Amino acid sequence: MRTLGFMLAASLAFSGVTFAADAPAAGPADGQSAPAFKLQDQHGKTQELSQYKGKWLVLYFYPKDDTPGCTTEACTFRDDVIKLHKAGAEVLGVSLDDVKSHAAFAEKYHLPFPILSDNTQEAAKAYGVLTTAKSGVSYARRETFLVDPKGVIAKHYKDVDPKENSAQVLSDLADLQAKTKS
Repeated sequence: MRTLGFMLAASLAFSGVTFAADAPAAGPADGQSAPAFKLQDQHGKTQELSQYKGKWLVLYFYPKDDTPGCTTEACTFRDDVIKLHKAGAEVLGVSLDDVKSHAAFAEKYHLPFPILSDNTQEAAKAYGVLTTAKSGVSYARRETFLVDPKGVIAKHYKDVDPKENSAQVLSDLADLQAKTKS
């Protein structure tokens, strides 16, 4: 019976039906300091928020490697990475997947930026994006944080469209940089 329930839940999930998730812990709001993190990327190299001080940082959380929406989002950031670098921004992707999964995902889609493994769920909790489906599976919700060079959240994107996220960030980054220059 339990297998039947799982199969039904999986079938509904793939058909677009969503399930209510636990209420997330509150993450940082615009204008607050970005929570520190220390996570391994797809190469096993440790990445920390402090390494990006003095630069704009696009920190995007996503549910799972190699799934349709997550792949679309990663590839749009990949395709826009030169524009983002020209604007002075670095990109980091974060999910609960392990380093090995990230390595395969990054290689398969030629991702030129670090993909961080938050398998302890600490960063997802700190940023308020950790959620748990009724099935008990935890994942990071698809949300993005634009962190300014001082380490402050400049913009939090809660309702992210994987196809549009990178373009939104680029547009907002240009607006925010123009405001700080005036």
